[in-house]
Amino acid sequence: MEYLDFELPIKNVKDQYINCITIEKNSGIDMTNIRLQLQLKLEETIKNVHKNLTPWQRVQLSRHPNRPYSLDYILSITNNKSFIELHGDRYTGDDKAIIGGFGNIEDITYMFIGTQKGKNTKDRQYRRFGMPNPEGYRKALRLMKLAEKFQKPIVSLIDTPGAYPGIEAEEKGQGEAIGKNICEMMCLKVPIIVLIIGEGASGGALGIGIGDKISMMENAWFSVISPESCSTILWGDWDHKENAAESLKLTAYDMQKFNFIDDIIKEPLGGAHFYPDKAYLTIKEQIIKYYEELSSIEIDTLIKKRKNKYISIGYYE
Repeated sequence: MEYLDFELPIKNVKDQYINCITIEKNSGIDMTNIRLQLQLKLEETIKNVHKNLTPWQRVQLSRHPNRPYSLDYILSITNNKSFIELHGDRYTGDDKAIIGGFGNIEDITYMFIGTQKGKNTKDRQYRRFGMPNPEGYRKALRLMKLAEKFQKPIVSLIDTPGAYPGIEAEEKGQGEAIGKNICEMMCLKVPIIVLIIGEGASGGALGIGIGDKISMMENAWFSVISPESCSTILWGDWDHKENAAESLKLTAYDMQKFNFIDDIIKEPLGGAHFYPDKAYLTIKEQIIKYYEELSSIEIDTLIKKRKNKYISIGYYE
């Protein structure tokens, strides 16, 4: 387990707890009382550290190297790992930063689409750190149209630092691909559930982020720009990223306050990276709950409500 700077108090207590277990195992001495005391101390330390997190600390947690990614959630919540990944945009290629395919939760088949970052350096390069190219968005749209054809609900999992900013992406029509996805998703004749599980940056997130229900995990963020980029534009360097994170109002609680999202998904004690199995179960329950709600609405009404949802965002009297 890796620890962020502000998580070091947790690391110190956890190391003591692990040492206690090791000593008990190797020596045969009963250390039950000490172990239970350290366990309580660990839980209390985690609560204290996570009690008043700053926006910048939540941004750091959203990028935690041990945090589950889209594929982790999909493989964990689908029946017997029933996920069947589909590839290619049928135009130029297969973007590994976007994953998608059919999978079952209980007796319902869903089309899962998500951004995937990668677990290690080699995998992150392969996935382009979760930054999609135009072919990624076109693949996503192809799969959404396939879901519409077979009348299957769509689940979109967002965790991206943004669309890929390279020249080749712009040459292939990055803006057009994102814009077309936003337009098409507004009118898809199936329920769309959007879950922001980590980073939700700029058009990279919006390209697969239009839905009937939008939820954010507690330590995720959603903004037009990252705190570092905002700091660089306004102050010329990254030194003011914490101030930028505060000013951008990018946390799940800010998003809910401004009615940009429907719900905040509570994370396990310490965050999704501490107890991923609990995070998987929470996400699964959220998807089931949303589908039961959305499936009872006539499709024409659903599309109308979806459009009105976005038209009303940003309106001030």
